[in-house]
Amino acid sequence: MLNRVLEPEVMNDLQEAIEYNDMDFSQVNRAFVDDLIAFANQDGGSLGPDVLDLGTGTARIPVELCTQVPSVRVMASDASTQMLELARYNIEIHHMLDRIQLHRGDAKKLVFGREFFDAVISNSLVHHLPECDVFFAEALRVLRPGGVLFVRDLFRPQTLDQIESLVALHAGSENQHSQQLFRQSLQAGWTIEELMEILSPLGIDASSLSMTSDRHWTLAYRKPIGR
Repeated sequence: MLNRVLEPEVMNDLQEAIEYNDMDFSQVNRAFVDDLIAFANQDGGSLGPDVLDLGTGTARIPVELCTQVPSVRVMASDASTQMLELARYNIEIHHMLDRIQLHRGDAKKLVFGREFFDAVISNSLVHHLPECDVFFAEALRVLRPGGVLFVRDLFRPQTLDQIESLVALHAGSENQHSQQLFRQSLQAGWTIEELMEILSPLGIDASSLSMTSDRHWTLAYRKPIGR
């Protein structure tokens, strides 16, 4: 098993943020939103209206989510000023200024009160964190009982050869720098076993966590009423 090799926690280089924004994640983002909605709607449930997106990056997922679910409002939070500047542009061109609010903050030290949001979501943030126990604890703290916690990120393969296969398959058409970013992100990912050691003490059952693609794990959890 490969050891984790950490990436920078915050992307504050403007050129890197621009390159990230220019990469085509449309299919991945749409799949994230589709799966989020499907999980939230199980057993007569629903999503929102108040959603917190942690590590929003350039706000592509909030835009997709608000496009698909007209009743949703999103607090789009990220620690990177450069990412949020690009996010503001994306929100403006999609005419979502009245439904998506940008917030600069640390996902491990949320300023929001207890049980403030109906859903907390995050895509591709956790692999940037040296430790993620506080992240999950904070997400649960601000989540209302009955609310949805939906987190997806990259899984760390067992070998360098497996990483190279995934880079060739999913980033082969990107430039060398973008391929290297993806390569580094894969090696910074968490395994299912590592995540369950973190999630179990928080009361999250193993059935909430699963591999959902050849490179992604997903946590789909509804906070019990009364907790």
